[in-house]
Amino acid sequence: MIRKCNEHGYFRGETCPACGVEGRYVLDDDREERLGKFVSGALRHFPEDVGLKMDHHGWVSLGHLLDVLTERYRWGSKERLIALVTSDRKHRYEIDGKHIRAKYGHSVDVELESDYPENKLPSLYYGVSQEEVDMLLESGIKPIRQTYVHLSTSYERSVEAALVHTDNPVILEIDADSAQNDGILVITANQDIALARSIPAEYLSIVENEE
Repeated sequence: MIRKCNEHGYFRGETCPACGVEGRYVLDDDREERLGKFVSGALRHFPEDVGLKMDHHGWVSLGHLLDVLTERYRWGSKERLIALVTSDRKHRYEIDGKHIRAKYGHSVDVELESDYPENKLPSLYYGVSQEEVDMLLESGIKPIRQTYVHLSTSYERSVEAALVHTDNPVILEIDADSAQNDGILVITANQDIALARSIPAEYLSIVENEE
């Protein structure tokens, strides 16, 4: 559920995490999920299918997205779209004036390298299944259904991400410092996620124990 606190803005849950007030209702769980799936698909995977024109950096017109949204959902509104974006705990989207985009997760071809800062962390992490680990240690990490490889900025975050796909993940550590010194560009999408076009096998190792 998304609600709005007059002092702290939009939030998810029953009460504002900053001050504990209940706030004003904006979206229930069902509509939040439906709106979230639509926005994710439109900004990451099929903009042209819903009539949106996306530039090479992933931006689309906020007004055009809103037009498509309100035509599809009678209850859609600009406030509800803004609430969905600004309350997102994973920081998946960003708005810049009259434009909006997904920050990561694209399957359409986008170029984000010039938009985000270069990664500063010496190590990054990537969770895989037991069945995948040997193949990745031999051939490296490459995107499958996405434009970029999504790397976690912490061990804990990599475990959380991997558990969505496998019950017993193996966590790989990426020597980001060496990779970047060797010319592999790694950029920071948000506090949890870094992006790269690929990571060669020589920069990977298995994390034996949680740090």
